[in-house]
Amino acid sequence: MSDTITLYDLIIVGGGPIGLACALEAKEANLNYLILEKGCLVNSLYNYPQNMTFFSSSERLEIGDIPFVTTNPKPKRMEALEYYRRIQQKFALDTHLFEEVLEIKKEDTEFLVSSNKSMYLTKKVIIATGFYDIPMLLNIPGEELPKVRHYYDDPHYYSSQKVIVVGASNSSIDAALETYRKGAQVSLVIRGSEISRRVKYWVKPDIENRIAAGEIDVYYNSHLTEVTPTTAHIQTPDGIVELDNDFVLALTGYRPNFDFLKKIGIDIPQEAPCIPSHNEETMETNIAGIYLAGVVCGGLNTHLWFIENSRIHAKQIIGHIRSTLT
Repeated sequence: MSDTITLYDLIIVGGGPIGLACALEAKEANLNYLILEKGCLVNSLYNYPQNMTFFSSSERLEIGDIPFVTTNPKPKRMEALEYYRRIQQKFALDTHLFEEVLEIKKEDTEFLVSSNKSMYLTKKVIIATGFYDIPMLLNIPGEELPKVRHYYDDPHYYSSQKVIVVGASNSSIDAALETYRKGAQVSLVIRGSEISRRVKYWVKPDIENRIAAGEIDVYYNSHLTEVTPTTAHIQTPDGIVELDNDFVLALTGYRPNFDFLKKIGIDIPQEAPCIPSHNEETMETNIAGIYLAGVVCGGLNTHLWFIENSRIHAKQIIGHIRSTLT
């Protein structure tokens, strides 16, 4: 088989910022590598809300020692897309877009990687697939209705609509404020007793002021129990509240593709936070030759790793790969 299929030193699954960082390190180390990305370049960032502003400053999003220049205190989604696109083009990173990896199997000392388009042999594999692809479901009646959305893009769509936003984190609060400012009637449903302390420091006073002024309704210590085509039912400390409703934005978080990780043999504990097995020094998993990089390493702890603190994974992994290939 190795006579008919190109053998790579390394295949990187995932073309996000950390996948690109790994490719830059691999290129510097003269490794024969390939990135396989199931969507567009930095697909997760592309699917972020259009008006999103990063919590991190631009220098914390840099990879490969390439400056990320912006005139804003915090960069916006479009600036990040442009920055990472230019890196991919400048360094001519070997990237196959819209090619989803379906299976990875050990073949003697190599790995056979099967995608929806082709098959590859490689000595090493890096999984850098993030966690934005699979939403955390509410598991309530009516969640399958088209009015229930687990992703949020542009606030104009919800103008003059009755919108329930579920959650207390950055994505939920941003959606609540933006849709309110486009004329939506917004109600927040929050399981806890307060807005998350992780909400961006320049946004938290804004949402608290809107709530205090009665411009955005909020139900603390509450959760949705059912959604119908015209209403939504909320369990509150005072009993069930039924609201007329046009849309539900259930922005309750996301998780890695555990099924894929388990399918290729990576050990994942049954108990939360379900952190995939890996060596924190080398980032190698329980399968010798397969590594994890970026936010996927945190399992359900999606606030553990970010671009800014997981960039180092690229150097850790490539350093270990070089030591095993020589």
